[in-house]
Amino acid sequence: MDDLKQNAPSPLSGHMRPPEMVMQLDRMGASFPTRLSFLRTLIRRLHQDKSSVSRHLWDMDANGYGRAVYTITIGRHDYSLVCFAHHLDPEDRTDRVIAEKWDATFTLYDGIPTTADLDRLQANVPLQEAGRVGPRELVLSRANKSVRLFEDVVATLAAGQQPDLQKLFDTGYLMRTTAVYGNGKFGLADRAALADRDGLTGAFQVEMLTVWLIRGFTHDLADHVARARAPDTAVTLSAPSKRALGIGNSTGLGMAPFVIAHPALVHAWVSARESALALVRALPAASRAEIAAFDAALRKARDHVAVWVVPDPLQMDRINQLQGDLTALAALLKTGFLSGPNPWDRLHQAASAYGLEAQECIAALTLEPYGDLIDELADGMQAGVPERLDGAMTVGTLRALIKTMYQWALKIDFRLPSATHQFWYVSEEKAEPRLGVRTEEPGGDLELPLDVARQVQRLMLVLRDRDRDEPVALLLAARPDLRHIVERVQMSLRYPFGEVQGNLICETCRPIDLLRFKLAFFGASRFDPKSDRWTRITLCQGAPLHDEIATADPDGWAFYAPMATG
Repeated sequence: MDDLKQNAPSPLSGHMRPPEMVMQLDRMGASFPTRLSFLRTLIRRLHQDKSSVSRHLWDMDANGYGRAVYTITIGRHDYSLVCFAHHLDPEDRTDRVIAEKWDATFTLYDGIPTTADLDRLQANVPLQEAGRVGPRELVLSRANKSVRLFEDVVATLAAGQQPDLQKLFDTGYLMRTTAVYGNGKFGLADRAALADRDGLTGAFQVEMLTVWLIRGFTHDLADHVARARAPDTAVTLSAPSKRALGIGNSTGLGMAPFVIAHPALVHAWVSARESALALVRALPAASRAEIAAFDAALRKARDHVAVWVVPDPLQMDRINQLQGDLTALAALLKTGFLSGPNPWDRLHQAASAYGLEAQECIAALTLEPYGDLIDELADGMQAGVPERLDGAMTVGTLRALIKTMYQWALKIDFRLPSATHQFWYVSEEKAEPRLGVRTEEPGGDLELPLDVARQVQRLMLVLRDRDRDEPVALLLAARPDLRHIVERVQMSLRYPFGEVQGNLICETCRPIDLLRFKLAFFGASRFDPKSDRWTRITLCQGAPLHDEIATADPDGWAFYAPMATG
């Protein structure tokens, strides 16, 4: 037990929020993107690199069907987004992962493709999973149009006018991606091949680069179709109109298991964010410039929240409470609150009186003035190969570890039907993770192992009957079925922020909390829940455009609201 105390995570100057606080599902479901989010990090790096985007090829017919290539130079390497735009019959239009046809398909190519490369890619990329890609292809993606807005934008441009900015913001995108694959999937290049590339270190950087480049393609496609429709009157999208249009995405249950399956990676994300917040909270004072930067970020956040309107009544109630809390915060700051000693720590103590949405929003805002202090933490938001199971650990040490790291799991009463109400499985028909009701639906025998808390309790029951000095290796020789959960418990000591501290099979579990948590780290905004199992979001909305990346403020688009920034 002394070893456990010695190795337990030590708070940074007493300001680190503990895992039992930040890894609660309800707080995870109130997450906001921060300046360490993957998309924010990418945009900042592209700006620092003075990267430039060129349209290497544009071969589109009057209806906007054909192929295009965008090339960007980052460091010493060229990367090319290869785009294929297709005709899509209405009956084939679906955002489900089982779709076989899309409005557009993409790959991020390592280098500049030749005509022969493009012909090979055109024969394969539109097929997505059914095609063949290789190590020169880094990312595979596809997208569908927001048909109504795309047509409205084209018609308005063709008539010589700019579309209504508020309408653009409300929808937020001309296309929404339905998948962005990387890291060796379907034959793509392994992430290890890019790990040392300038500008692409850190988590999900090539995937975010692909999304940002796709966004520019959607702008150009609308301009092209409008010009083909009315060459004498058409105008192109203005810069404010383009900034209002990001990339959409609909995310469902398929993303949730990722958070449970990658504890080392999740720990890296959360530990970096929480370390950044602790560094800022530990500052003894704030300069006038830093206070002014926070005030500006708060004003933008209030503008953003004021136009964040969703049909979901629960989320809308939370947004309304957030508006009130941020108004109260603004009033508090007018008293000179941040001019005193330990301003950021005092601010977060005061924020505990607000709702979870406001607490997490304030945590994100607190980081905005301190890029020089915290931005380098983004480099650590990745994970290598996990350590192997420690077979020499004794049963007694393993028991102590569970009591130290999994108190939350031991408190759950799994004798209650509500505690095991749901089960996770993969639908054969939809090829996606799903939730079933245990007493009403078949498939419980094919349950995915997302019931970590229940597995921990079962392990603890077995350990009580074993000799405390017995090595774990002997235990697993007799009970190999326990290897997965033993390994996970051992990992918790090294990765304390990697475990979701909640019962994912109980009746009140809201999977959308897991989705928002992960999407916020990606840099998503405008969370628009359609149920407790899927949500719509936007990426890149307000971000610098292709031709602005070298000169625009790379962080000025946080908490974007068009009427305030347009």
